[in-house]
Order: sequence, then structure tokens, then C-alpha cells
Amino acid sequence: MLNGKNILIGVSGGIACYKVCDVVSRLKKLNSNVDVIMTKSAVEFVSPLTFQTLSQNFVYVDMFKEPKTFEVEHISLAKKADIVLIAPATGNIIGKIASGIADDMLTTVIMATRAKVIFAPAMNMNMYTNPIVQDNIKKLSEMGYEFIKPGKGRLACGDYGEGKMAEPEIIVDYILNSFHKDDLKDKKIVITAGPTIEPLDPVRYMTNFSSGKMGYALAEEAEKRGGKVVLITGPVNLTPPYGVGIIKINTTIEMLNAVEKNFDDCDILIKAAAPLDYRPETVSKDKIKKNGESLQLKFVPNPDIAAYFGKLKKNQIIVGFAAETNNVIEYAKEKLKKKNFDFIVVNDISKDGAGFRTDTNIVSIIDNKDVVDNYPLMEKRKLAGIILDKAVELISKRDKL
Repeated sequence: MLNGKNILIGVSGGIACYKVCDVVSRLKKLNSNVDVIMTKSAVEFVSPLTFQTLSQNFVYVDMFKEPKTFEVEHISLAKKADIVLIAPATGNIIGKIASGIADDMLTTVIMATRAKVIFAPAMNMNMYTNPIVQDNIKKLSEMGYEFIKPGKGRLACGDYGEGKMAEPEIIVDYILNSFHKDDLKDKKIVITAGPTIEPLDPVRYMTNFSSGKMGYALAEEAEKRGGKVVLITGPVNLTPPYGVGIIKINTTIEMLNAVEKNFDDCDILIKAAAPLDYRPETVSKDKIKKNGESLQLKFVPNPDIAAYFGKLKKNQIIVGFAAETNNVIEYAKEKLKKKNFDFIVVNDISKDGAGFRTDTNIVSIIDNKDVVDNYPLMEKRKLAGIILDKAVELISKRDKL
């Protein structure tokens, strides 16, 4: 899958170094050529011999050591690489690159390369959330450097929080996806994400459990693959992906209006949001006071956004989502036809690891020929790639007509 691709891995000094051994092994099994540069701090955690054995290449540490070849090594490595991965990326190495410091082999190569540079941060949660580190990440992101978001969990120091380096399979998937980035170039992708909310009074509102994680993963993946992405999002606690156009909405009607403004010239519409089906008939101007008696509210239907644009569809590819608890496939097929989707992604939200508020999902994808593909538990980031692969295939067929 990575035949002939040159991956340069920069290993900086953190306990997550041991995970990078697995990354190198996985990349070699995909037939890529892997070179490794280690900082002097990194060799305190894992020996260069380990990476040399796994990569089957010399490992570079000392910039001034007698070279193995007659090339200027930091320049030749910089030119050779198709992708440069920094893992683990400590706060120190991120800060040095953000400040333009090139004082060892690794930082010099990063400064000299024209290849895509990807950071996989790993550090204590307080270090990761430190405003200085976050400013450095933002600065580098705006320059085009990419970051694989760290996970949450128990850290080496014993704290629990965000800062764990992404797992090796996530890092390798990210690299794989990086090599087909341009398959959505010049395509406009509109993605809806998260819940909508409907106010009851000035204090209260109704909503649902949607976290927006699937829609945000789709938006991030589509942008990486060259798409012009418009993310229409309800209220969520997520950081918008870099390079994506964001439209923030609250109500279902606001979401419909935002999609309508972007629908005519879009190539793909992905309805990953969970808009509310009903809203209160009237919204109280004053806070509703409790009086010890039951409260009765009258609700009216919200517009069906998916069905509305399904009727307006011309050349657009429309991808729908369905969250069910019973008769999952039957209900999804009915929704697929009723709303004129090209395919639908459905999950049983009663299953562990699937549905709202999780980083994983278990889905079936059904096309309009009733072909059902079932997928096991996987990260939503990985599922986003599968969904976009199917959308790209349909776009390619459309463009050939």
C-alpha cells in the first residue's frame, strides 16, 4: 500500500518512544522505506539499534558524526522524504520548530524539507493545554503543518487527561490517508454535525446526545483530501478542524437555511448531524416557573432537512445517517429511499462503542442498490475515510457521464 514511499520519522525524547517502534514496524509491513532520526533525549528511552533493526536503515542522531554516505545527510534526508512524522512530538520540539530553531539533525531536516510534516504530540496534560504550547500548535497549523490529536487516558506521570500520543494504528492510518489527499480537490463538501437545540424559554432548551464527533472527523478528513469543506455545526465541545469553513447554528431551521445557502454548488452533502424533529409551538418569553403540577407543552414538526434536499438533488451526492435501536437495516433502507440518499450510514446506538459521544462506531453502509456493507468497531476517524472513499467513487462515476 505504501510501495516506494519514503517516510522519515523524527523521534524526540518522551516515554511514548516505545509506541513509535510499533509505528515503524507497521509502516515496513506496508512496504514503505523508513528512515529514523532520534534526538539525544530520545536515545535515553529507546536505543538506536532498536529502530535500526525495525527500519533496516541507519538511524541518525548526531549531526556532526562522520556521515555514512558522501551526501550532506540532513539535506538528502529532507529531499528524500515523502512525509516527515514527528512522534512523539514533545512540547520542546514543537516549540523549537515554531520558533525556527534548527540546532540538531532533526530540527535541521524539518527546516530543510518540502515534504508534509506531521506531529503526533505526547506530553503531560498540563503541558499540552499550556497556552504557550497551544499557541505554537496553532502557529504551525496555520503554516500548513499537521497534527494528530492526542488521546485521553492515564499518562506516564500518573495523571489522567489529554496528552497520550495517538495509538500506532491511528498514526499509520493518518499517513495512509495523506497519500490520497487530492481525490477531493476542487470539490465542495457540505457536512452537518452535532445536535440542534430548540428553546423552551429564556433559560431552558431541548436537545439530544449528539456530540458532533462523526461530522467533525468527516470534515477533517475531507479537508486533508483537498476538499473545500463547509461544516455546519450545532453546539458541540469540539475544536473545528484546521482549514474548514465553519457555520455555527442552534436550531433545526437555522441548519436548513445554512445548508440551503451552500447546496446548489456543492458536490457532496453529508448529513451527519442529528437535528431535532420537533420544536415547541411557542417559546415562553419568561422563565417557566414550577408550580407543583405537571407541565404540558405542545410541539410542532421541524422541517425534514434530509428529505427537503433529497427532492432538490441534481448532480449532488447525498450521504445520510441513521441512528436506530431496533429493525436497524429495515428502517435505514426505508429512510434511504424516502429521502433520496445515494447511500446511508446506519448504526445501532444500543451497542457498546457505537453512536453518540464515543470516539468509535459500528456501522452498516447501504447503497441505493440495497447492497449492505457491515463494518466492525473502529475509530470514527477511520470510518470517515471509508465514507469519503465511497463518496469519491460516486463522484468519479458522475464526472465521467
